[in-house]
Amino acid sequence: MKLNGLGVSPGIGVGRALVYRQHAFDVRFRVQPAGVDGELRRLEQACERARRQLNDIKDRVARAAGAEHASLFEAQVLMLDDPMLTGRAASLIRDEGVNAEWAVRRAGEELSRLFDEAEDHYLRERKLDVADVTGRLRLNLRPQSGGPVEIFRTVEGPLILVADELAPSLAAQVDWRQVVGFVTDVGSWTYHTAILARSLHVPAVVGLHDASARLAAGTMLAVDGTTGEVLLDPSAEELAQLDARRTRRTAYERSLDEYRQLPAVTQDGVRIVLEANLELPEEAETARQYGAEGVGLYRSEFLLESRGDGTLAAADEEVQYSAYRRIVEAMAPGTVTVRTFDVQERELYPNGLIGDGSHGVLGLRGIRVSLAHRDLFRVQLRALLRAARHGSLRIMFPFVTGVDEIRAARGILAEAAAELRARGEAPPAVPVGIMIEVPSAALTVDLLASESDFFSVGTNDLIQCCLAVDRADDRVSRLYEPRHPAVLRILRYVSRAAKRARRPLALCGEMAADPGTLALLIGLGVTEFSMAPTAVPLAKQLVRAIRLDEARRAASRALRAATVEEVSQALEELRVSRT
Repeated sequence: MKLNGLGVSPGIGVGRALVYRQHAFDVRFRVQPAGVDGELRRLEQACERARRQLNDIKDRVARAAGAEHASLFEAQVLMLDDPMLTGRAASLIRDEGVNAEWAVRRAGEELSRLFDEAEDHYLRERKLDVADVTGRLRLNLRPQSGGPVEIFRTVEGPLILVADELAPSLAAQVDWRQVVGFVTDVGSWTYHTAILARSLHVPAVVGLHDASARLAAGTMLAVDGTTGEVLLDPSAEELAQLDARRTRRTAYERSLDEYRQLPAVTQDGVRIVLEANLELPEEAETARQYGAEGVGLYRSEFLLESRGDGTLAAADEEVQYSAYRRIVEAMAPGTVTVRTFDVQERELYPNGLIGDGSHGVLGLRGIRVSLAHRDLFRVQLRALLRAARHGSLRIMFPFVTGVDEIRAARGILAEAAAELRARGEAPPAVPVGIMIEVPSAALTVDLLASESDFFSVGTNDLIQCCLAVDRADDRVSRLYEPRHPAVLRILRYVSRAAKRARRPLALCGEMAADPGTLALLIGLGVTEFSMAPTAVPLAKQLVRAIRLDEARRAASRALRAATVEEVSQALEELRVSRT
């Protein structure tokens, strides 16, 4: 059997399915015989915790409303010893080798079906108690720290992680030596976790709709992150074909090795700056190996730590300072541009102002979160200023929509500097810039230039906002088109406005990772780019094969195009002219 999705990170991964449904905190995996006793202990500990919790609730209700109202919780306590619930869950762990969370869920569903079939109305109503008790048990089975990653580490690999959605903060904590690929129900090429996967060379397929509900834990899966294919229980012949694909892919990547340390200079002598987008401090050395001149975008939100409840907590000042310093020193003498936290508030605070997070990408995120939570923001800025003493560092604010936000952010930066001076530390002057990723910023570059030392175009969000397309929604993600005429025109406007304002302009979205589009961007006047480290050699190959005057002519034709197809034709003519 084969599933087809969108391949977003090339490579082949083969392993057994570990199913994780983030929104329901549903983790399913097969337990090896040696791990059965450990799962039984986890179930017993969860039961004991639930018993203490229910007895406390029962006592509080009895004192407040009388003993008759506390009887409900007495019944729930008794369920914890019911052989049809916890006894059945223990049997599933022993007999079928499933993890405790999965066993509790299945036992609860089986018992609920029995209550559904009962003729007695009272018994049918007990189904709610079953749901309450199983929900409490599953909650108590959650790791007290470290989130689901702690559970993943107990499972023998190699594994393919199957998820409804995989948050970047969780992906950053996974041991990718054990988890050799992942598939998700949602996502796109510019999905942040897909970007991280490409940086880490982890095969990934997204947009599979309901794979996390359909695929059984323990199923052998083969993931091809190039074609988007996911094979279930692949045959020996299919595995051989995948191995041949892997060999060809490796040979292709090696063919680009010669470009790693060559300068990115066009055939007519124009120098192009190619830097790296990083998610993890450890990637700095990889970026240098692939030939990146610096870091054009360090996504600092990957320093956030996952709580057990799925939300995030900011690392303290020392942890952040250490991470920023490591990157700056590793990339010296190159420059490192650190983007301040770009998250939605619900990811930091479970009771945030946007409630259940249904407001999505246009809610309280990026610089808005930092301005709303100034203590957290000052901690990050202090860590950044301290790290700037060890090399060339720039600070970049995300999702800026107007001048007021930059002024407010600069004001907090000044406060952070003053706090360091009060501690006897001398913070250096640090260039401060912004990301252009919403139309309001793109159309007011001349105004923003008075408050910004540099600009960086975040094409992932700019395209999304410009075209009103949620790139993670597979119902419309096909409309997310970097070569849309509107996108090209807004990029030309930003490039010209930045040049008039004499402000450096870079582009750090995934748009630059496509060779054909990179040539178009150079023709539009952009000469600084930041991309996944692994994309740098291919970009150098492209740069060294074109002439600036040819790229400009192709860009001019593309700007007159009315459709995406016509834009692509203009770029095809550029390719043909080079052959």
